[in-house]
Amino acid sequence: MKALILSAGQGSRLLPLTTSRPKCLIDFSGHTLIGWQLQALAAAGVDEVVVLTGFGAEQVEDELARHAPAGLRVRTLFNPFYKLADNLASCWLLRAEIEGPCLILNGDTLIEPDIARRLLQAPEAPITVTIDRKGQYDADDMKVHTEGERLLAIGKTLTADITDGESIGFLRFSAEGAKRFVAEIERVMRLPEGVKLWYLSAINGLSQSGCEVRVTSIQGLQWGEVDFHPDVARAQELTAGWAQRWLRG
Repeated sequence: MKALILSAGQGSRLLPLTTSRPKCLIDFSGHTLIGWQLQALAAAGVDEVVVLTGFGAEQVEDELARHAPAGLRVRTLFNPFYKLADNLASCWLLRAEIEGPCLILNGDTLIEPDIARRLLQAPEAPITVTIDRKGQYDADDMKVHTEGERLLAIGKTLTADITDGESIGFLRFSAEGAKRFVAEIERVMRLPEGVKLWYLSAINGLSQSGCEVRVTSIQGLQWGEVDFHPDVARAQELTAGWAQRWLRG
C-alpha cells in the first residue's frame, strides 16, 4: 500500500511559525507534523510513502532522511508551482503515482494509527473518503452530504441543512477509482480555474457524475488539522497524549 502526502505549502496562515520552515516541520511533542504522519501510516501497514514537497523542500528531505520509520520506503517529488496553485494541481503533478490501491493524505492532517487502519479496512469502493461528525461546522470545514455510506456532495460551501460530516483530508483509491480520479483532475486542470481548485472538487464532480464514492466515519478517533494558530495548541495537546499512549508503547 502506497500513501501520497501533499506537503508542498508553506502554511502562511501560521506565520511567523512558518517563516523559514514549512508547516509540515512544526514540532509537536518532540516530532514534526510529517513525522507523526509517517509513524501513523507505518503502524497501519503502509510500506511506501511519496511526499510532495515545495516550500523548504531541502529541509523536508533532510527530515525524511533522518527520521523516516524503519522499513518505510519514502520518496519525494518537488512541486515548483506551490506558490501559484492549490492542491488539485498537486494531485495533477502526482498523477503518475496515483494508481490503486493508494492513499492520499493532506499534509496538515494529524491522524492516529487507528484512523489509517479504519480506512484500510473499509469495504471495497472505487474511492473512500474519511469523515468525522460533530454538532456544527464552520466555514473552513470541508463539509460532506451523505446518504448512508454514499457521498453525495463535498465542499466548503454546503449549506447546514444538508451537511452531516466533514472530510478530514484522507482518502483511499482502488485501481478503478485512481483511474477515474486521474482522468477527472486532468479534465479539471484544463479549465481556466483549475489551478486554483482543491482536489476534493474533483471528488465532488465524480460523485455527482455516477462514480461510486463512499465514506467511512472515524468518529471517536483522534485527529487534528493544523491551519491556524489555535490549531497549534490543540495539536500539541493531542500529540502529547499520543507520545505517551502509542508512540512509546
